[in-house]
Amino acid sequence: MKKKIELTDERRGALIAHLQTLFSTEFDESLSDFRAGEILDIMLKTLGPTVYNQAVEDVRAHLQTKLDDLGGEVYVDEK
Repeated sequence: MKKKIELTDERRGALIAHLQTLFSTEFDESLSDFRAGEILDIMLKTLGPTVYNQAVEDVRAHLQTKLDDLGGEVYVDEK
């Protein structure tokens, strides 16, 4: 299943502003809103799925650890 990563308008705007600041300070280059948006879209398309999948795997591993500990945490001795 291919899941498209979508951002709220607020988050997209903040990331575009961050890219513009980054390019200005690190590369001494100005980015228009359009150009920064295109870079963001490319980054989401190429890096997004990998980062998303890693986050899902990290959460799965964390939850599995909690589930593995559940028996010890809630077990009541029957004697």
